[in-house]
Amino acid sequence: MDDETDVRRVARLCLSRVGRMDVLDAATGMEAVSVAAEQKPDAILLDVMMPSMDGPATLAALRDNPATATIPVIFMTAKSMTHELARLQALGVAGVLTKPFDPMAFAGEVRALVEGC
Repeated sequence: MDDETDVRRVARLCLSRVGRMDVLDAATGMEAVSVAAEQKPDAILLDVMMPSMDGPATLAALRDNPATATIPVIFMTAKSMTHELARLQALGVAGVLTKPFDPMAFAGEVRALVEGC
């Protein structure tokens, strides 16, 4: 889930074509919460900085819903400062990936984080 169409498109292609994963996407935090509750995905990629409902707020909404509370969440962020990554990791996510990401390595990184849960 990312509010930027191009990022969602590239991530979708990386995960589906390179990683052979089924991918759903959402443009907002509220949409992500709704899609996750309905579809119950194996994992959720969640952008940290979004308008209206940011990544941490979306994570809180996912954790408050019994239908989505245990789905592994991976944050994606353009911020790569060590203290920021540690703060995000401390929220209880499966991992934090930085943007921009390597398109050929992205699916493997996501898979490794999900399998590590």
